[in-house]
Amino acid sequence: METMKLASTTLRTFVPSRSYETSRRFYKELGFDEKWTSNELSIFHASESQSFFVQNFYRKEQAENFMMQLMVEDLDAWWTHLTSLDLESRYEGVKMKAPHDYPWGLREIHLIDPAGVLWHITQRPSDAT
Repeated sequence: METMKLASTTLRTFVPSRSYETSRRFYKELGFDEKWTSNELSIFHASESQSFFVQNFYRKEQAENFMMQLMVEDLDAWWTHLTSLDLESRYEGVKMKAPHDYPWGLREIHLIDPAGVLWHITQRPSDAT
């Protein structure tokens, strides 16, 4: 059986929000660009090829078991940015864990958003391919 080769240009996920307006404000503060919004859905861009939806939808079980990974070039710069925003005291439920080297070869910051979504903000070691 021959495998089909299907071209694609974008893969987006739908991130839940406990409070839609709070999540929109949170992601704008992080530095994501809100490209489009309605009462139910917003599109946020990290770059032209990296984007995600924030949806006006919440189920506790889903949100607290939802994870995202954002690969960055300078994790220390991201940590400086995140700590300067004082997110944990300004947004209920937000938690952050400082950069740490993990045995699977990535250095990561862990950030829990206002809905309980866990972000792995990661950087590959400079010698990784």
